[in-house]
Amino acid sequence: MDYPTLKQLELFLALVNSDGIASAGAKLGMTPSATSHALRALERTLGTTVVDRNASSVELTFAGREILPHVRDVFAGLRLIQATAGASAELKTGRLRIGSFGTSSSLTLLPPLLAAFRERYPGIEVNVSEKTDLEIEQDLIERRVEIGVVTLPKPQFDTLLLGVDDMVAVIPAGHELADSDPVALTELARHPLIMTYAGSQELVNRMFARAGIQPRVTHELQQIISILEFVALGHGVTIVASLALPDRHEGVVYRRITPRFSRRVGLACLNERRLSPAAAALWEQARSA
Repeated sequence: MDYPTLKQLELFLALVNSDGIASAGAKLGMTPSATSHALRALERTLGTTVVDRNASSVELTFAGREILPHVRDVFAGLRLIQATAGASAELKTGRLRIGSFGTSSSLTLLPPLLAAFRERYPGIEVNVSEKTDLEIEQDLIERRVEIGVVTLPKPQFDTLLLGVDDMVAVIPAGHELADSDPVALTELARHPLIMTYAGSQELVNRMFARAGIQPRVTHELQQIISILEFVALGHGVTIVASLALPDRHEGVVYRRITPRFSRRVGLACLNERRLSPAAAALWEQARSA
């Protein structure tokens, strides 16, 4: 039985994020002729077309979309083989890619975990990319990162709890609600809301939905410093996870919220039993912390 070659499968993956068949081949150093030949050979081997040639841009057929996750698994397995072989030398070398959803993880949860990891495995290069929670989910699925720090629950992944924090109100100093502690969610909803457009947005929406309240969102900001400055200038109030906040910020006060709403943060991966040695070492370190 004939099987696709790795070069053909590599071309297939390159097609997914390309604007044309020729440009996908160019990414792999292939000429247009060689690209066309490799794609036809792949489709002959599979017995079906994988690219809709009548589409205006690169579009996979139904069969192409169905095999895509399995092709990604092939290369994930190859990377795991390489990582296992290289890192079996007592984890002296290697690379670990981690996704982090924002300030809470990047400044609070990850640093002590990575500091202990680097002390134990100084030869492992750790790369952290900071994105939104949803983007990290996609990066995990597409194998751009091996471990992500995400909000829980994430039933589609294997997960490990790192910490729990409360959602808190951030209010301008001198505001009519500044002396309330805790402050009622219904009272917060009476004022313009500056929505965090990062890891906590879904949780904030869920808080209001659960209470049957429609907030008046006037700004959507991603950076915590921008959010705090907007509040300090009196543009509105906001709700942020406590781990994302500095100890204090000029011009604002932090207040508990009633009803109380907590957030769970943890590590996520596709399959903890198939992690590379470096990722598995970090996972086990977090588990035992």
